[in-house]
Amino acid sequence: MSSVLAGFRFPREVISVAVRWYLRYGLSCRDVEELLAERGVTVDHVTIYRWVQRFTPEFIEAARPCRHAPGILWFADETYLKVAGKWTYLYRAIDQHGQVIDVLTLPAHAPGAGTRQGDRAPTGGPSRSGAASGNVPANPDV
Repeated sequence: MSSVLAGFRFPREVISVAVRWYLRYGLSCRDVEELLAERGVTVDHVTIYRWVQRFTPEFIEAARPCRHAPGILWFADETYLKVAGKWTYLYRAIDQHGQVIDVLTLPAHAPGAGTRQGDRAPTGGPSRSGAASGNVPANPDV
């Protein structure tokens, strides 16, 4: 992201801090202007607004965690929780790296609520019967 911030009048550290404060703490551009002025940096709130408009997508991309391809082993997780005052089932498919592959919520009164997760199994994982019966080996190298 440093190359994106190159070529501006202010140092990239000042731009980065200003945009980060605006996004993280929900400050107004005038508040960020005041905080920077307290630290000896004179910048107009309109300039901060332009920085926010220009660099927010870059910050979002940099903050996005690195996601790898789903593993060959995956497990179904089921829980029962209250959403908007109504009890629902929450199903998650999780691979061996702990990465959530798929999420499904169903109302508690849905017919066949406990049998739907395997129908949407990700491709490349074990078959539905292997994941449901526990026949998947813990370590495929053994």
